[in-house]
Amino acid sequence: MIAWLAAAASAVPTGDASGAANADVLVSSPAPAITPAITPAILDEPVAGAEGLKNVVVSRSDTIGSIVNTLDSLAVQVGGTRISLWDMTVVALVMALVISVAWTASKLARRLLANATRLDLTQRLLIEKTVSLVIWGIAILVGIDILGIDLTAFTVFSGAFGLAIGFGLQKTFGNLISGIILLMDKSIKPGDVIAITDQAGNSTFGQIRRIGIRAISLTTRDMKEYLIPNENLMINQVENWSYSSKNVRIQVPVGISYSSDIVKAEELMLKAARSVKRILDAPPPTAWLESYGDSSVNFIIHCWITDPEEGIGNVRSEVLKALWHLFHEHGIEIPFPQRDVNLRDSEAFRELLEAMRKA
Repeated sequence: MIAWLAAAASAVPTGDASGAANADVLVSSPAPAITPAITPAILDEPVAGAEGLKNVVVSRSDTIGSIVNTLDSLAVQVGGTRISLWDMTVVALVMALVISVAWTASKLARRLLANATRLDLTQRLLIEKTVSLVIWGIAILVGIDILGIDLTAFTVFSGAFGLAIGFGLQKTFGNLISGIILLMDKSIKPGDVIAITDQAGNSTFGQIRRIGIRAISLTTRDMKEYLIPNENLMINQVENWSYSSKNVRIQVPVGISYSSDIVKAEELMLKAARSVKRILDAPPPTAWLESYGDSSVNFIIHCWITDPEEGIGNVRSEVLKALWHLFHEHGIEIPFPQRDVNLRDSEAFRELLEAMRKA
């Protein structure tokens, strides 16, 4: 303090009243007392961004502080922004921490909802998606707050950024909203058997395994898995075989010859349908005479099943195989196309026959 006062006194010109007054001011100044008060202020500051974290680390440990200062000295200048290796390290650590916490929280929420037996599958899935969106939204806001990013800095280009999001991610947000709507009205839910027709007229039949944020997973009977965007289920025609009831009627076409007993044939058709285990007894199978064809009398066997996810082609196959044996046992003829060829008599035809005899 004495040396400070001496230096202050020597720096003031003598013989000047104003100078003396200034000297008095300098002598009474508490400037040296400011230095020790800096450290507690730094320690009490909240960590907001790489700079705040650097100050806290440097004040706590000289060794680690020197490493941090070295990383901070390795920087590049981009316009008016200075980006250092320390800044990039802090951003990477915060992102990894935020993503890990959000993923763990989402997984924990999924497990808790799986035990909620009072909710059906669709309600659990809807709540799960909503909770996941809330968790990730909070995680992103917390990460921005930790990094000390000032959101007001984005106001300059927020309009252009919003326009780019609108055009670039409109399909993504459209699929997200479509998936939430499908879960809310329960028109499509996991386990449903659907047939969807795209804009080209191609039909895809299968069972829904899961409904994601962007698309549904549709598995066919040959175990091919189609990822269909949620938006397609909103704008295209969808045939849901298990929306209000899982009972599905299957039609099996059968033809018999004109010389067969149609009453007996109808009894055998119903017997073959009842012999298949997956076909329901109520409603019972029926056989309708559809039309008189070119070579056969055409019938259609109508039968009902309650498990369309197990397939319908195998049910038709079992009915037709059982009917094949019953028709053969009872003499019912299964027709096939037959053609009669009539040859007209002419001089050329007789010459051909004569040549064939000589040969």
